[in-house]
Amino acid sequence: MKKVYIPFMLIIPLIFSACSVKELEPVNISTKNLKRVDFKKDVKPILDRRCVVCHSCYNSPCQAKFSSFEGLSRGGSKITVYDATRLKAINPTRLFIDAKSTKEWREKGFYSLIDNKNDSMMIHLLNQKNKNPDIIGSYSPESDELVCPKDKRELSKFLSNNPNKGMPYGFPVISKDEYYTLASWLMTGAKGSDKAKKISKKLSQEIKKWEDFLNKNDAKHKVTSRYLYEHLYLAHISFKSSPNEFFELIRSYKKNKADIIPTLRVFDDPKVSKFYYKFKRVNSTIVHKTHMVVKFDDEKFKRINELFIKPKWLEKPHFIDYEPKSSANPFVKFAQIPPISRYKFLLDNSLFIVMTFIKGPVCRGQMALNVIHDHFWVFFKDPKYDLSVQNPNFLLEQADNLEMPINSVNEKLLRTFSDKYRDKYDLYFSAKHKYYDEVYPNGLGLEAIWRGRLSSDTPALSIYRHFDSASVHKGVIGELPRTAWVIDYPQFERIYYTLVAGYDVFGNVSHQTNIRRYMDFLRMEGELNFLAFLPKNLRLKIFKSWYIKDKYVQSIKKNLIKREAKIHFKTKNPKKEFINKIVNQHLLKSTSIKFDEINYDFKATKLPKKFDTKEDIKQGFKALKRSNLKFIKHIQDHQLNNILVKIKLPNNQSLVYSIIVNKWHDNVNSIFGEKKRLNPKKDTLDFIEGSIGSYPNIFVVVNHNDINDFFDMVANFEPNEYYFKKIQKFTISRDDKNFWKVYDWFQDEFYKTKPIESGLYDLNRYYRDVI
Repeated sequence: MKKVYIPFMLIIPLIFSACSVKELEPVNISTKNLKRVDFKKDVKPILDRRCVVCHSCYNSPCQAKFSSFEGLSRGGSKITVYDATRLKAINPTRLFIDAKSTKEWREKGFYSLIDNKNDSMMIHLLNQKNKNPDIIGSYSPESDELVCPKDKRELSKFLSNNPNKGMPYGFPVISKDEYYTLASWLMTGAKGSDKAKKISKKLSQEIKKWEDFLNKNDAKHKVTSRYLYEHLYLAHISFKSSPNEFFELIRSYKKNKADIIPTLRVFDDPKVSKFYYKFKRVNSTIVHKTHMVVKFDDEKFKRINELFIKPKWLEKPHFIDYEPKSSANPFVKFAQIPPISRYKFLLDNSLFIVMTFIKGPVCRGQMALNVIHDHFWVFFKDPKYDLSVQNPNFLLEQADNLEMPINSVNEKLLRTFSDKYRDKYDLYFSAKHKYYDEVYPNGLGLEAIWRGRLSSDTPALSIYRHFDSASVHKGVIGELPRTAWVIDYPQFERIYYTLVAGYDVFGNVSHQTNIRRYMDFLRMEGELNFLAFLPKNLRLKIFKSWYIKDKYVQSIKKNLIKREAKIHFKTKNPKKEFINKIVNQHLLKSTSIKFDEINYDFKATKLPKKFDTKEDIKQGFKALKRSNLKFIKHIQDHQLNNILVKIKLPNNQSLVYSIIVNKWHDNVNSIFGEKKRLNPKKDTLDFIEGSIGSYPNIFVVVNHNDINDFFDMVANFEPNEYYFKKIQKFTISRDDKNFWKVYDWFQDEFYKTKPIESGLYDLNRYYRDVI
């Protein structure tokens, strides 16, 4: 073997580099600044408001999840959950599920952040912020390539290279009182517990009533319970006697204790001969991005019995197994339950079910979300006119074509772009509309749109995409969107099983890409269902306007529905006319859903001369409803898609509005090349009263004396020093000394206005640059 000689002068810097990183010295804090603290009373409120806002989910940097003591005890990891290049699936690392003790987490590669008292990772990161409080450059906790140091040597290297990246990362230093409270806790052993107060007797009785129902041993109850569990496992369940306590429905090894059975997906085999459905209290801090509430009360209990237990089933009720392929297809697995019962259950819970698509683990980052437009409305087909539930045999005949790509957890990369599922989808879609042509040759009318059963139902939903996050809301919010969907039962079920029940966040790139491609078909199905209610001769033209520069549009002609709609149109804008009919003639009477006063059907108007009342503010926002505002381009250049605004009125009242950017996409039919399909000249703004979304991109505070200035800035913005100074005046930069005070106000206001549905905002996507 030939010897290789390295010059001595080249070795010297290598030796110096290897030896130059010194271990951190323990943090020295005067004992006079330390105090006795209680974890729940003193420590947890600080962790929630200053740490959990970035460390609470799969996307937490280093998987450090501070929303519970178990998460603190688990610590951090170098494993990245969201990885768009992963060729093989990884083992899941779900808190409370995949390990039951700190020891087990250490065996999975997690390392402590709170051990060693004044020498813990956490106290060093907090102390570093105290020593170097300045915030310099850009910060994006979810996408920055954080080192995730696992020991003091790695941490020392990281901090020596990044002296201004102590904690809180990219935000102002916490107060001295907060710092010494956390330091006192850490230096006395970082003890704590997630145990909450004892459940009241009344609440225990409510829970027992439901658990008794779910654990009955006859086939009808067992199959019903499985269907409910597979659809409600992400819910934060709220019981009537204590609506602010939340519970999760789990499968438990034990009857008298909530002991979670870990399976990768909700329909996987628990591999035990006997298990129990239990309600496990949510002791973690509630964060809005994963908070999806379902209320359980006597009405809900009665309704479940009406839908599933009282009706005669299509087959004699029988037990079902957990065979993998059939378990991933609800049309096969739950065939014995009448489809109309299943569909009505989904409609009863339509806001929650659609929210799981939006807030579930699939919807993280713009690569997952670029399958949908920035703003659209969703309606539902009435069960009386949905042939798939009126004739269950049709679903059985089409069961194979309704197969979804959710068992492809470790499928080979070469199969990622197979047309297998597209071909099956086309066969189903063709058969479906051939059937509708036979039964409804003259088309369907307004009566085929579901109008809700109760005033609290959600037969219309608004969905916003905020670039790399999204949100869903009851009713028709915002301006008239470009697209709208009508969802029927097979589509509703497939979206849920594809994006939620069957999605593996720990799966490989092939699995996740297959899911993304299949969602293209489901999106188009909803759009085509909507177009079926519009004039036949305009459908292709409208569809093409949603898919500009998309070659696939040429092949969609065969899927366009041929029958005419049973609706008489009087205007040249049938899309708007149809939506007006749905809302004004159909939903307003049954659910009080009505159009947005500021954004829908707006007419050009002048800015008010004064802003003394809420009506003046609304009038001001109406005047800003123009698509040619230069302000839109400026905020889009800085990726500000969701802006929370506080406006102070002269009577000490403060109003909260959200400014939402609706980005124009020529089409959303491809995973790649999104930037090429944007048209910023067509971007618009919606001004929504209250808080929209879970991830504010920036806070804006407007004092009463400055309201005219604020509206002038949005209406007349020019890229010059004059308006840049105005932006600096109103926006709260991430390095603003009052940042935490402003954040706390918005958070408290959210709690006050939405006491059950609210949760902690996530600051991971706050404006990345220092203004």
